[in-house]
Amino acid sequence: MAYIRKFKTGSGKTGVQVCYKRGGEVVKTVHVGSAESEQGIERLMKRAQEVIDEGKRSLFDLSEFDK
Repeated sequence: MAYIRKFKTGSGKTGVQVCYKRGGEVVKTVHVGSAESEQGIERLMKRAQEVIDEGKRSLFDLSEFDK
């Protein structure tokens, strides 16, 4: 399972990470970045969701309809 984590850095910015859990334990963390502004944080949150989505398989294979 993957989830997005926001946290305050030592410099006062907001950091964004993607954390992967297995059996209730965090097994991997990917640092996406840190930002000060709300716009920057929103961009990082979107990028974090893209990182999570990269590892997902589609529930349906719709490639046959692309022909």
